[in-house]
Amino acid sequence: MDFAAGEDHHHLQPIEHVLSFPIVLSDQIRHAVDDSKSYKLECTEVGKLVDHLSIMLRSFVRLTNATPFFYDRPVRRIFADVTRTLNRALTLVRKCHRRSIFLRVVTIVSTADFRKLFTLLDASIGDMKWLLSIFDGGSDSGVVLSLPPIASNDPIIAWVWSYISSLYLSPLNVKIEVANELCSLANDNDRNKKMIAEEGGIPPLLKLLKEDSSPEAQIAAATTLYNLANNQDGARLITSDLGVPIIVQSLQKSPIRVQISVAKLIRRMAENDEVSQEAFARENVIRPLVTLLSFDTMENQYEKQSIHSIFKINKAGSVSNAATTWSVNRKERENEPYELKLELKRSCSRALWMLARGNLANSKILTDTKGLLVLAKLIETETGELQTNCLMNVMEIAAAAESNADLRRAAFRTNSPAAKAVVDQLLKLINESEIAGILIPAIRSIGSLARTFPARETRVIGPLVKQLSHQNPEVVTESAIALGKFASPDNFLCTDHSKTIIEFGVVIPLMRLLRGNDRTQHHALVLLCYLAMHAGNSEALVQARVLTALEGADKSIAGQHAELRQLVVEAIHQLNMYHSGVIPSQRVPVSFSP
Repeated sequence: MDFAAGEDHHHLQPIEHVLSFPIVLSDQIRHAVDDSKSYKLECTEVGKLVDHLSIMLRSFVRLTNATPFFYDRPVRRIFADVTRTLNRALTLVRKCHRRSIFLRVVTIVSTADFRKLFTLLDASIGDMKWLLSIFDGGSDSGVVLSLPPIASNDPIIAWVWSYISSLYLSPLNVKIEVANELCSLANDNDRNKKMIAEEGGIPPLLKLLKEDSSPEAQIAAATTLYNLANNQDGARLITSDLGVPIIVQSLQKSPIRVQISVAKLIRRMAENDEVSQEAFARENVIRPLVTLLSFDTMENQYEKQSIHSIFKINKAGSVSNAATTWSVNRKERENEPYELKLELKRSCSRALWMLARGNLANSKILTDTKGLLVLAKLIETETGELQTNCLMNVMEIAAAAESNADLRRAAFRTNSPAAKAVVDQLLKLINESEIAGILIPAIRSIGSLARTFPARETRVIGPLVKQLSHQNPEVVTESAIALGKFASPDNFLCTDHSKTIIEFGVVIPLMRLLRGNDRTQHHALVLLCYLAMHAGNSEALVQARVLTALEGADKSIAGQHAELRQLVVEAIHQLNMYHSGVIPSQRVPVSFSP
């Protein structure tokens, strides 16, 4: 039987066969040595080495029989290598059965063949010695790193095998040390990360994350998993290994230091992988994240409602236990230092941002959990990273609402306290902040919500017009884009909004922007066209010679932007009709999405 068919074939075989076959081969070699007729000295030496190897193989099998579960990646690799070497030894020794010198020459057996075989057998013995050393049940003193011959060209693989094996076999204090070592190894480069994941490091790390008796173990596991999830493949592997339910459970049940690490892990996985983003939503992670974010922020009445909303979706039998756990953790958090609680909120707010980013379903869940009220309150009371993260959450929810009428109606109806609170804070930032990183998401959010504002809600227009004179060109451009969404034919109230925008003095700064960079000029021109189409009889447009400006723009952009050129042509046509005394018929909006 030829067992040297390659590692992939070997990896597919049942572990019992992998373990037993080299022992069978070693017995066959012993019989072949006894029957040898030539190269007796060399064959005897082969027999001694194989006997030594056989003892080690049998010892390892006994060791695994006494272990309910063991880590098989290095076992399969080393046993495959040992099996190839034993196959080679059996073939060579069998060639020494013949008496004839002629046949001995024909078979081309030489002392060089034996020397090479001795080297391979010595390497197999070294590999088995290493394998026995890491599967001896673990050590209280930590992991002893050594290098088996099989890993002589790639020492990292031996370290990874030793570490992962220790995660299964060692006491808890050693597991913590090992997880931290794997974390450091993963930090070095992407190859190490990939190796740890591919060699089976994720399942024992997830098991360590469940060690709720040891926050140190949970933090070590969560941090290592965080390092492994730095790209789509790493995050997807954690999700594929059923990691998401374990991670969510750890977020709900653990002390604050663990929750910070777990929230960071959730953020990174959601950021790097859409499948993980969806998996977390299915496990209802948004609700506990919102509640952690609202701790020490909202009034007691809201906190009780929020806690109830987390557990009402659970099965009736598990509600009381979950609520009890949450209440205990809440009391513990009250005594934690302010900086630690702030770090938890930062981590949770960033995780929510990544869960909501580009995801309509998650944005809807966020609004269903009263998340908008929490976000509005934190935008009002906080500064720095936490405020920015909450603002980015709002921007993602607003962007989802812009593309979905149902979410707009549900979350941003005119009489909604949460919607009013969010808009109030957005406008306050636009009016008072000078920081581009704050202004841009606030302005984008208002623009995304343009179709939710009635004609009488003119207070949102003035701050946007004001920002057209900001020093930062990005802020200016985003303001032009946002105003364009109010004046766009897609907006049912575009005529009313266009008149309001002009009343707030938009024309002069807008004309100035036509001399800005390409992107600014483009969006300023779009806005100017919308205003001309919907409020072309405005005296402000006449005095600013907008018609002349558009005619010049028509010539300069010819052949560059077909859609923009068509818009300019239409705007010029509308203005000419007004100037000639003909009042154009009311333009029908392109789409109607109340």
